[in-house]
Amino acid sequence: MIGIFDSGVGGMTVARAIEHICPGYPLIYFGDIARTPYGSKSPETIIEYSKRNTDFLLNHGATVIVIACNSAASTASDALRSHYTVPVLDVITPATRKAAAVTRNKRIGVIGTRATVRSKVYTKGIQAINADCTVISQACPLLVPLVEEGWLNKRETKMILRRYLHPLKRRQIDTLVLGCTHYPLLSTLIQPRIGKRVQLIDSSVEVARYLKEFLDNTPDINNKLLKQKMDSRFFVSDSTAPVRQLADRIFGRTIHLEKVDA
Repeated sequence: MIGIFDSGVGGMTVARAIEHICPGYPLIYFGDIARTPYGSKSPETIIEYSKRNTDFLLNHGATVIVIACNSAASTASDALRSHYTVPVLDVITPATRKAAAVTRNKRIGVIGTRATVRSKVYTKGIQAINADCTVISQACPLLVPLVEEGWLNKRETKMILRRYLHPLKRRQIDTLVLGCTHYPLLSTLIQPRIGKRVQLIDSSVEVARYLKEFLDNTPDINNKLLKQKMDSRFFVSDSTAPVRQLADRIFGRTIHLEKVDA
């Protein structure tokens, strides 16, 4: 199974994108809602939680791990790759590749959690591909809680987004990386506030495309996954009505969330 974990429900945008771009593969998802958000926590804590999440997925049959959390990917990717023998993919690498490829004026904005912005992982990744790019990052700590509460079209959310995006708009970026898997759920609010000429990079879609490329190039893993005739399963460490409603909204169908202690 393809194992996917996130600090909450936002990583389900990755699971949805994988369903669309890599159909036919069984998924196992774990959302650590009880401990969300990860972005305000120390690197040591994020690494510890990420290892717990990975252990849970492996114990339930995962053979490939996708880190569907930018905070975890920016902080714990190297630790997970050195600790486990299974392939570990993250949402950051493909998004940086895409942003560097599509920018026209080489001014790229990144919005993310405090942990993601503090790590400078997007700046380093983009400038490693194209040193001429200027990367302007903006921490948006209030957005994950707003999404988790289902406040996707509230006046308060729109006001907060305008405040966060204003410095990026002033710097005349032409590309904006949604550096958190919760943020695609706000894309219809982000686009008009950052400007219709700014291209949004959805890290959820990009990691799904990256996974497809990986599977196409590793036929042994690909064939093993395709032989697994299992239903996808979705686990969470806590479950609330807004979370369940948001999960159903992301997938456009009823999603059964299994609550576990992990």
